[in-house]
Amino acid sequence: MKKSSSFIFFRTLLWLWDIISLNLVLFITSLFITRVDDASGQNPYHFYFAVINLSWMISVYLTALYLSKNWLDFDVFFKRTIKCYFLNAAIIFLFALLYPYPYSHFFTTACLVGFAFVLIMNRIVFNLLVISLRSQFRLAKNVVVLGYNDVSIRLIHYFKNEAKLVRLAGCFDDKGLIEDSDDMRVIRKLEDCMRFVKDNNVTEIYSTLIPEYYPYLYELAREAEKQFVYFKFVPDYQIFVNRIIFVDFLNDIPVLSLRKEPLEDTGNRIKKRTFDVLFSFLVIVFILSWLVPLIALLIKLDSRGPVFFIQLRSGKNNQSFRCIKFRSLRVNDEADSKQVSRDDNRITRLGRFMRKTNIDELPQFFNIFWGDMSLVGPRPHMLKHTKHFAELYKEYMIRHFVKPGLTGWAQVNGFRGEIRDNDFLKKRVEYDIWYIENWSLWFDMKIILQTILVTIKGDENAF
Repeated sequence: MKKSSSFIFFRTLLWLWDIISLNLVLFITSLFITRVDDASGQNPYHFYFAVINLSWMISVYLTALYLSKNWLDFDVFFKRTIKCYFLNAAIIFLFALLYPYPYSHFFTTACLVGFAFVLIMNRIVFNLLVISLRSQFRLAKNVVVLGYNDVSIRLIHYFKNEAKLVRLAGCFDDKGLIEDSDDMRVIRKLEDCMRFVKDNNVTEIYSTLIPEYYPYLYELAREAEKQFVYFKFVPDYQIFVNRIIFVDFLNDIPVLSLRKEPLEDTGNRIKKRTFDVLFSFLVIVFILSWLVPLIALLIKLDSRGPVFFIQLRSGKNNQSFRCIKFRSLRVNDEADSKQVSRDDNRITRLGRFMRKTNIDELPQFFNIFWGDMSLVGPRPHMLKHTKHFAELYKEYMIRHFVKPGLTGWAQVNGFRGEIRDNDFLKKRVEYDIWYIENWSLWFDMKIILQTILVTIKGDENAF
């Protein structure tokens, strides 16, 4: 479905507004904080300006700042702006840390503080502008909703509380379930709809009624078009599928799906994979390069057996892969069939510490780098347990639509470790599915941060 030209215009206007504001802040700050390269006699900040602009564009892309469907909702847009700003600041500080450039720390701080102030002013001015234009120039279009049911209730709530440039003029209710209010008229007879539309300058009619039960809708739709009023049918798909569904379009062909998965999009998969590769590479180079030999020595001193425990586990699309961990148990014959319990006598002394601090999981950064796993996702289970859990809970296999993760939304919410009963399994699967349906790069970062905090604080389910 194509975006309206007004949406593209305002989105472009906002983008230009922010870019101009950023460069104004950089220019004004440089007038007061100057630093001249003695060798060349030139201001070295021209390159730094380019880096900061590039950083902002990357942050805008990763957070989809101007692509939100709710870009006219001040709260939503302001929160997304905050995420974008802090990601931009993180990229700039990372550049400052890794690249030996002759910049001033005070200059960087002044630019970030100045840009934060200007962004806040921009958002406030934009919100006031939208409100002013809507009231003074009557940009808000009048709409009517036909029918009173679950679908129309959601529509009415949206038009009243969320839509910025829409005014709900009236609602058709032949059942007499709702009353007139100051901001909405109630139409009792469908035949009176067009008269009301003409008297109130209504530009759109949303019908939640089923045409087979209300044949007059077809005549009403034709009459509306003659008066240049848009007539739109809002179908209730739960008549056919008793659950929330999602509608996509392939060209002009509507396609219904039972769930919305952001990682179906190729661009989102590229973002997630790029983040996985970069993060795992840094951990392997700067942490595992010295930690693996140290832990290997301690494991050898603590008990007999190999340093690593490698086990086949269920991955994306239920394809098995070799999951690698530091060995935390004594060598035994039940490793591929029995879950580790709280007082399991197979756990070694060092293994108990590693499991409590999640050190035993660190070699899985190699699995992430190789592409078998992701930093965040549903935790992988043994092949035997995958088969068993799939029989216990019908939605269990949905979690295999994505790569398994080193950590996950279920884990940071307390559903990690031994699966003791069906309710525990059900909650873990529900959290995993919610993660799949609500994925974002920012969400991944949030889960990683929560994982670190939970590890420092201590998790009672880690044993």
